[in-house]
Amino acid sequence: MIGLISATAAGAAARDRLAAAWPERTRVYEGPVKEAVRAAFAECEQLVCFLATGAVVRLLAPLLTEKAADPGVVCVDEGGRFAVSLLGGHGGGANELAREVGALLGAEPVVTTATDAVGLPGLDTLGLPYEGAVAAVSRALLDGEPVALAAEVPWPLPPLPVADEGAYTIRLTDRDAVPGEREVLLRPPSLVVGVGASKGAPAEEVLGLIEGALREAGLTARSVGRLATVDAKAGEPGIVAAAERLGVPLVTYSAEELAGVAVPNPSAAPLAAVGTPSVAEAAALLGGGELLVPKRKSAMATCAVVRRPARGRLAVVGLGPGARDLLTPRAAAELRRASVVVGLDQYVDQIRDLLRPGTRVLQSGLGAEEERARTAVAQARAGHAVALIGSGDAGVYAMASPALAEASDDIDVVGVPGVTAALAAGAILGAPLGHDHVSISLSDLHTPWEVIERRVRAAAEADLVVTFYNPRSRGRDWQLPKALAILAGHREPGTPVGVVRNASRPDESSRVTTLAALDPASVDMMTVVTVGNTATRIIAGRMVTPRGYRWQASREEPK
Repeated sequence: MIGLISATAAGAAARDRLAAAWPERTRVYEGPVKEAVRAAFAECEQLVCFLATGAVVRLLAPLLTEKAADPGVVCVDEGGRFAVSLLGGHGGGANELAREVGALLGAEPVVTTATDAVGLPGLDTLGLPYEGAVAAVSRALLDGEPVALAAEVPWPLPPLPVADEGAYTIRLTDRDAVPGEREVLLRPPSLVVGVGASKGAPAEEVLGLIEGALREAGLTARSVGRLATVDAKAGEPGIVAAAERLGVPLVTYSAEELAGVAVPNPSAAPLAAVGTPSVAEAAALLGGGELLVPKRKSAMATCAVVRRPARGRLAVVGLGPGARDLLTPRAAAELRRASVVVGLDQYVDQIRDLLRPGTRVLQSGLGAEEERARTAVAQARAGHAVALIGSGDAGVYAMASPALAEASDDIDVVGVPGVTAALAAGAILGAPLGHDHVSISLSDLHTPWEVIERRVRAAAEADLVVTFYNPRSRGRDWQLPKALAILAGHREPGTPVGVVRNASRPDESSRVTTLAALDPASVDMMTVVTVGNTATRIIAGRMVTPRGYRWQASREEPK
């Protein structure tokens, strides 16, 4: 819960805007400010104070206990110009809260945490349990000192400026190790514990069996990602309680699923009781992995431990038409999250400044689309967080198709939509896509011309607005005239045509002409050509396709 405190009418107005936007997340504290801050500090995970930072510092000082326990605090000034992350930037989530509050109120977020200020992810913000010298290792990263990454377990991490060797170390491990003086241990959720239990098995026995198995194998409970069992034991109190105490989810599988898993130690007892020869080992192994601890038994419970394979992450990111303000926030977030970025060299140049220090860039030139797709998938399979970038929308004549053709279900795939060229050009031209429309690429590099021509004819006969991608290049100068001639067989010579080159970029140019007047020689690969349908009109110099076909021809059209 976020506590909201204000002292003036201006502060209350901003406070109420926040409360209205986040009714489920916020609670307004009225009354004297000192008492309100004290109450909110004790009851809420975060605070937003519409007060001067100096005043909030004085009010908070007597209440502070320790970094890990204090709530995150954001201050917003009376003018609503700044949202200042004052306390608990990482641990309390104040840095992210300042950004959220700033976006909602139109205020500038002020974040002074050293790692955030230079674009480094905080080691305590990666979503993984951690131990060790976080401050010292973070300072070494900030100072540019060599910090080694020792990944005993492959796991997708955001970019970090690490080296092969260094006086400081970030160790990614699920082993029960003690961090060194200059070391941070990151605990990935790489372990799955399969559990079986007789009816009424005490939680203490189940938990004790699990903890003993982990301890004897030299593994840490902090890397347990989930407990797994058979559906019939989904509500067994001892198993449910063990999962709760470990702070991990309990997942269940049908007896049929578990019976299909090959295990080293099958047994007749679970087969008779729940319909599968193995519960603990099969539940842990379902989904793949390395069996680290074979089935262990206590009086009323069994367990087994598997190290599951790391699942890399592939984000297929559309960068939009080129303008930075048309790059979506989600795309920018994925670029910051990725430790590996794969893309065409000229697209990488567009967003290089958004990448965090330590990001590995794999770029190539024109014509290497399939190679880039294979590279991105291979990097994700190796356990990395990967962003495969393309212009416009990644799913429209771009990288999503070849990448997903290579990818299987052993990696996580996320699609990030972007503003595609047809939409960017349409916004510049007016409203040419107001009714049914189609996009057709005139490049016959991957598609035979006979297929392209058949599609152009179908669009012409169906009276669809047509946007041509890849309309003309030095080596392909006849396809656009041919496509326009096909459309001219079904539309009047005066049909509006919009031509946009480098939409949204500094050298953008556009014009509206007609089907008869368009000179194909004025078009190149950086151009999008939009041909209207029989209802499209030019109104005040803009292309407009009405939403319906009941065009009021009797009404005088605006000039």
